[in-house]
Amino acid sequence: MRFSARLKGRRHRRIQPLMYTIAALYHFTRFHDPAALKPALLDLCLAQDITGTLLLAGEGVNGTIAGPRAGIDRVIAHLRALPGCSDLEWKEATSDQPPFGRMKVRLKPEIVTMGQPDVDPRARVGHYVEPGDWNDLIRSPDVAVIDTRNDYEVAIGTFEGAVDPETASFGDFPAWWEANRERFHNKRIAMFCTGGIRCEKSTNYLLGQGVEDVYHLKGGILKYLEEVPEEQSAWEGDCFVFDNRVSVGHGLREGPHMLCHGCRRPILPEDTDRPEYEAGVSCHNCAHETSEDDKNRFRERQRQIALARLRAE
Repeated sequence: MRFSARLKGRRHRRIQPLMYTIAALYHFTRFHDPAALKPALLDLCLAQDITGTLLLAGEGVNGTIAGPRAGIDRVIAHLRALPGCSDLEWKEATSDQPPFGRMKVRLKPEIVTMGQPDVDPRARVGHYVEPGDWNDLIRSPDVAVIDTRNDYEVAIGTFEGAVDPETASFGDFPAWWEANRERFHNKRIAMFCTGGIRCEKSTNYLLGQGVEDVYHLKGGILKYLEEVPEEQSAWEGDCFVFDNRVSVGHGLREGPHMLCHGCRRPILPEDTDRPEYEAGVSCHNCAHETSEDDKNRFRERQRQIALARLRAE
């Protein structure tokens, strides 16, 4: 009887869910041999059960990782010990679901691809604006606000009154600016992006183009959503993030979006009821962009994923 009572008590004991710490980071510095940094960094991440992606290039490091609190602390300490990275900063969030499936450390020509070899954020960038001061700046009549993110990110949320360049990739931004720069004559330019890294390059680019008054949101949208109360916010919608949360809102609460694994664009749950939607294959955004051969390849990928889940791989 006593044994049964103990079992019953255990069955009703509340089990705390495992929480994952998510760290988003970037840092511009000069790595003379980024390939030499990869093995130790990857080994540490794997040993600490960290997942996500880190990019290494000659200009620095960029990425988002997730895992147990102690593991994230060890990886951050390792990164801050790299040459020129002692003042590396990062932003944190938490999730009760694993945000990534595996760990990748990749070597890249750039940690955020703009394709402008003369752009160097280590030389100079625009004026940083703290999240608490951002609203006053962007509501000034002589300020033009530019969203530097990709079109599918802007589609689910942006700041009130922001200009959408409708770019498919960040590398399209310089051409868009050349074609539209006259629109912003005699305007101060305020720019923003998800975490701040794209603005490091875009503000340096505009300064090189002769624009004098350039500002950008320090810490990006994520820091703004974390610090600015919703009732005072100038943000409208949700913010796309590059992990399994897909989107976040004020207070960095997980948003309603899910990902189409055919095109990697965010969609809403009700979009799965549309006739164009097929799990892992297509959604209303991409159903007419891919060939039947593409869709068959995606279907086979989805089948292999389902088999791997059945085998608990």
